[in-house]
Amino acid sequence: MHTPLLFEPFTLRSVTFRNRIGVSPMCQYSCDDGTVGDWHFVHLGSRAVGGAGLVMAEATAVSADGRISPGDTGIWKDAHTEAWRKIASFVAAQGAVPGVQLAHAGWKASTDAPWKGGKAVSTEKGGWQSVGVGNQAFAEGYPTPRQLTIAEIDRICEDWRSAARRAIDAGFRLIEVHAAHGYLFHSFLSPISNRRTDDYGGSFENRARFLLRVVKELRGILPADFPLLVRLSCSDWVPGGWSIEDSVRLAVSLRVLGVDLIDCSSGGISPTAKIPVGPGYQTSFAEAIRRQSKIATAAVGMITEPHQAETILRSGQADMVFMAREMLREPYWPVRAARELGMKTDGMAPVQYGRAW
Repeated sequence: MHTPLLFEPFTLRSVTFRNRIGVSPMCQYSCDDGTVGDWHFVHLGSRAVGGAGLVMAEATAVSADGRISPGDTGIWKDAHTEAWRKIASFVAAQGAVPGVQLAHAGWKASTDAPWKGGKAVSTEKGGWQSVGVGNQAFAEGYPTPRQLTIAEIDRICEDWRSAARRAIDAGFRLIEVHAAHGYLFHSFLSPISNRRTDDYGGSFENRARFLLRVVKELRGILPADFPLLVRLSCSDWVPGGWSIEDSVRLAVSLRVLGVDLIDCSSGGISPTAKIPVGPGYQTSFAEAIRRQSKIATAAVGMITEPHQAETILRSGQADMVFMAREMLREPYWPVRAARELGMKTDGMAPVQYGRAW
């Protein structure tokens, strides 16, 4: 029987995914002081049981002030490592690759969970002073950050190194650097938000310096067989903002530094951006970077149907598909996809659930 490309194994360095379906990092806003618990164990574990090849833990802060909200996950202290270890071990035991997205929220930090309005959290309610590329707020109702000094940038680089070491110790098998959606690295990359006049502002090279510095340092401490991914907002969807051409150029530099795959998203730098959301609306970014930058890519964004996902891969637009909301709706989506694509599902579901199929 023909095996759909969606279910062909895919390898990055020494890590082989059982299929090309990845669970995107999705913030749950359900932690206390950055420590994951039962909710995350069930949330991530059920997606691994469901048959995905990669299960990526949500944006996990490299420092306390790098969280988006007081409920964000963290990996800035050893207690976090212990909490993550149980989850990573369970995900791996189900046959999925456990990954983690490391992040710093920058000027979008100290905000509330979306279902609580998503705006600034006061210090009286557990908020903190945010830091950013400059001292302007992201939008009305958001905190006003303090512009990072060079010394603080140096400290954040050390935070990233420490977080990466803890991620390895926790049992994660890959790391993704979050450089998208208006968070810290993206805010340095985009000319919309970066108005600095020092070595981290102005030219393309200067705006990319922070991200490239951290990537180089991470690659230097990660084992040679350990995959490193980067999520980019491939377009700001704003005239004069970061563009797909910029992303292609940056992806070449990332590949040279040892990044293995670009996770191709978009938007997040401007609350007024007009984004033409629709099925597969970001797949052209994954295709452009894959073809022009000669690096593996993952397509993400309103990928919901098995034949849609298979077409993205078969047509050479991406090497993997990452899914978010559809995986929330249907944790066993990989089993349904296999059936709809004409593939036998023997062994895909856990033996305890075999009678369901």
